[in-house]
Amino acid sequence: MAFPAELRPLSPVAGLRDEVGLGCAPIGNLFSPVSDADAVSTVHAALAQGVRFFDTAPLYGSGESERKLGLALRDVRRDTVVIATKVGRQLLDVDGEPVAGAGSGVSSVADLSRDGVWRSLEGSLARLGTDRVDVLHLHDPLDVEAGMAGAMTALVQLREQGVVRAVSVGLGRLDPLERFAAQAPLDVLMEAGRLTLLDRTAEELLLPLAATRGIGVIAAGVFNSGILADPDAAPFFEYRQADETLLGRARVLRAICETHGVALADAAVRFPLHRGADAVVVGARTPAEVDAFVAGLDATIPAELWTALEAASA
Repeated sequence: MAFPAELRPLSPVAGLRDEVGLGCAPIGNLFSPVSDADAVSTVHAALAQGVRFFDTAPLYGSGESERKLGLALRDVRRDTVVIATKVGRQLLDVDGEPVAGAGSGVSSVADLSRDGVWRSLEGSLARLGTDRVDVLHLHDPLDVEAGMAGAMTALVQLREQGVVRAVSVGLGRLDPLERFAAQAPLDVLMEAGRLTLLDRTAEELLLPLAATRGIGVIAAGVFNSGILADPDAAPFFEYRQADETLLGRARVLRAICETHGVALADAAVRFPLHRGADAVVVGARTPAEVDAFVAGLDATIPAELWTALEAASA
């Protein structure tokens, strides 16, 4: 599998890894602060590994993820990288007022209006230091009717004007994502956490629907917030403490992987690609984490392991 053509750099890049992108929520201070220097080092480590797709959002650190990504890519040729960001929320400052220009905020509110999309993207472009983005996701639009009537109209206009190359919707809930996939003129979609070793529900309807409509699929949340990276060191599922049932399932999966000489995290990164996703996006906050997930993509995974994991899931 690999990114569709519209999600690849405009200029060829030697050593391109076009089946993986760097998720930039962690460098936006997710869970703990990340300095500008550390964020830049993480992005540069991804570049060194051939990663050229970077996924961010205003929501991540209320603008800080976009700002840091822009800082890291400041001296990188724009046509050699693919930048994805998101719209659908309005950043607010400490007084609850909308953030103007390139500023970061302290909170955000949903805004699925047409004008809200334009305002959000204007701020994102300023923070990223670019005049265009390659992929524009509508971010967690739970109100499908409002999203279709307002935000999606703006996304299509932006695509027609060449400000964005591809239009997408990103969600962790399948019902609204499936409705957008069926009704909206999407180039690609991003599912979060629904095509993992612990949650395969995207296989039921979303993947066949996307295939029928010619929509590319990016899988995010491959670790389900940590439990599939290491159920003991990061016992979190969907950003919350995992219950004992989930932890028990994850430990069983880990034991099966170890029996076949494969790390659980490596199997988790590869699983969406094995099941039909075009690409995965994996978050990282340090160069070491980048190196680890890229190495996982190259790990040898025997067919017998997939069979064993399938049986465990059943």
